Order: sequence, then C-alpha cells, then structure tokens
Amino acid sequence: MKKLGVLLSGRGTNFEAIADSIAAGRLPNAEIAIVISNRPEAPGLALAQKRGLHAVCIPSRGKPREQHDAEVAAALNDRQVDLICLAGYMRLLSPWFVQQFPHKILNIHPSLLPAFPGLDSQKQALEYGVKISGCTVHFVDEQLDHGSIIMQKAVPVLAGDDVHSLADRILRQEHIAYTEAINLVLSGKFEVEGRRVLSPIGKNA
Repeated sequence: MKKLGVLLSGRGTNFEAIADSIAAGRLPNAEIAIVISNRPEAPGLALAQKRGLHAVCIPSRGKPREQHDAEVAAALNDRQVDLICLAGYMRLLSPWFVQQFPHKILNIHPSLLPAFPGLDSQKQALEYGVKISGCTVHFVDEQLDHGSIIMQKAVPVLAGDDVHSLADRILRQEHIAYTEAINLVLSGKFEVEGRRVLSPIGKNA
C-alpha cells in the first residue's frame, strides 16, 4: 500500500476527491497517511479530521520558508510518505524541499499549462478569450506551475461563462485528472525525458 501526504491551505476539494477515489477503489493501492495545512482555519483540515485521518497544522506565518519546509518534510518522512499531493497549497515550496522528494510531489493547476500560471487562472483565460481551458497535473519543481506535465484535461470555454461557471467545470475535471495521475505515478510505469512524462501508452503512440 502506497502512502500519500496531502498539503492544503483552503477548502480541500481536491483532497476530498482523492479520499473519495480511495474509498471507491479508483485508487486501489493508496492510503492517505497524513494531511498537512499551513493554515489552522483551513476547511480542508477539519474535513480530514472528520474522516478520521491523521491531520495536522504546521503554521507558516512568521516563519522563514526554509524552517517551515523543514518541519513539513519531517512530518512527511515520519509518516513514510511515498507521494505528496498538493491540493490548493498556497505556498511556493523551497528548492530544498523539492530536492528532498524528486518526482514525488504532484500539483494540480486549473489551466492548460504553460498557459495562465499563478493565481486567478480562470479569470486570465476569460480575459484572454481562449476557447479551450482545462487543468494540468504536473510534477513540482523549483519554479511556479512549471514542472513536467503528467496529465491534462481540456474544458471548453462557453459563451456565457463567468469565472465561477468555468471554475466549476474545470474542477470536475481536476478530480478525474488527479486520480488518473496519482495512479500512473504510483504504478511507476512512466519515464521523464526532459519535460515529457512518458507512460507505456504514450511511448507506443
């Protein structure tokens, strides 16, 4: 059984989707070993506690980034985590932290990267006038929303969309994409060549 560590700062919708996928057997070889929030008031932290999971707050406010990252890494290592999933974690991880877990940190972003990185991606997409948006699951590296892409899902932008309607449709695809990406990475059946993440299907295509 592979152990997941989930880092979150807010609602925890992607965390819940991961937990639901485990419960439904869509992630058959995984369990959530720890949920960590840097914000004590994060709703996702309370949701994890209600599910009976090991959920802790490691506050980041007033701490140097390196100190906080060291505390988070220690907690993850203590629970012998195999894969780290960022689920609305609103902190840029330090290069040191990323180097401790090579190809073991996943993030999901509500756009088709490299388009519209950073905050307010749906608003950026609408203002730019794109016809297709979506979501991206990628490995985390030292740069913001930059690591090698594992999985993407496309979502059409409709004429009547506002930020909320587009975000809701993208979020539904995020839940699907994250489960698929976690399954792929935990299987070990992939290779990273440059910026490309190749699965057996991708290599034969």
